[in-house]
Amino acid sequence: MKTLVAGKNRGLVLQWGHNRFYLDTVLLSVSMGILVLGYIMVASASIHLGEKMANDSFYFPKHQLIHVFMGIAAAIFVASRPLVFWEKYAHVLFVVGLMLLVLVLVPGLGKTVNGSARWLSILGLRIQVSEVFKLISVVYMATFITHHLKMVRTSWQGMLRPMIMLAVACVFLLKEPDFGSAAVIMAVAMGMLFLAGARLIQFGILLAMAGGGAAFLVLTSPYRIRRVLSFADPWADPLNSGFQLTQALIAFGRGEWMGVGLGSSVQKLFFLPEAHTDFLFSVIGEELGLMGAFVVIILFTIIVWRAFVIGRLAERVGNPFAAFIAYGLGIWFGLQAFINMGVNMGMLPTKGLTLPLMSYGGGSMIVMCSALALLFRVRSEVIETCGSVNRERATWSRVS
Repeated sequence: MKTLVAGKNRGLVLQWGHNRFYLDTVLLSVSMGILVLGYIMVASASIHLGEKMANDSFYFPKHQLIHVFMGIAAAIFVASRPLVFWEKYAHVLFVVGLMLLVLVLVPGLGKTVNGSARWLSILGLRIQVSEVFKLISVVYMATFITHHLKMVRTSWQGMLRPMIMLAVACVFLLKEPDFGSAAVIMAVAMGMLFLAGARLIQFGILLAMAGGGAAFLVLTSPYRIRRVLSFADPWADPLNSGFQLTQALIAFGRGEWMGVGLGSSVQKLFFLPEAHTDFLFSVIGEELGLMGAFVVIILFTIIVWRAFVIGRLAERVGNPFAAFIAYGLGIWFGLQAFINMGVNMGMLPTKGLTLPLMSYGGGSMIVMCSALALLFRVRSEVIETCGSVNRERATWSRVS
């Protein structure tokens, strides 16, 4: 049996009273790098828009700074809660998430933007409910897998029960409509089931069913078909259905290797819609070039890598709930970042998914910071467990 070491790999240790919190310095550095770079790029991509909409060039940067501080405050709260808290209230959170998905569809309560009712206004802050439910779904799946691990590995019931519950939530998401978030939630859940050891044959059948369902939803929806067709050949209708994608591709083309320079983007000047939100990565490609885009990809890759390292360590110390929380968060961050970048580069059909920790938006920032905080909490408790194991072994060695 390998000895679990929690010495030099503990990272930065915060201590108040008898409580200790072990920060992952690599994850912290990368997260702060993404936050800072994202803020700079949001400011660059939105200065002209703030001048037009609010007669204030710094309207969006000032609001995004508030969003970042709110995200950090939410992260501190989440990190201060032990994992047993999230495991205990997972089902309550799931019910609350379903209620939010219903409320956003109620006329007068849900805020409609570009034909989609995805937001609730809470204390003046517009919250995208699907982002909140993504975090809830990870906690719910980790709880279910932990409590029914044997069932997940041996029977259909173990796979179908949580997927049916999430499918109910996805029905409400499709009513908004928000096909992208529904796809991310189902994909993350299936990834967690796969890592839990679900049988390959059963998993393959479930994957085929999910793929078939997604294809059916696309083929039976005219606007989704238009998105797929415009994605396949955006230049066929560059002034209408393919406008956003063609402008994004032009931005990447102008950026070349090193970019046109910070603040020098032309596409953001009312050519590229949603330049400071869903299509921020295109502005990065134009102003910072291939090198800047590559740095962003590397930063997100490190987050996913750290999540899986933390998950693996949690498995080794016998904490499956912590492990599947880490795995789920890693899959979520990686998948959503990949889809957003893929849409910006014309690799995937257009979806209304933000670039985590970078795109403008208060709700998204708060949820993503909270998700990262939960990952930090997992790592801290795992390191504490490692230290306890080592101290116990040292005690037994002295006694013997």
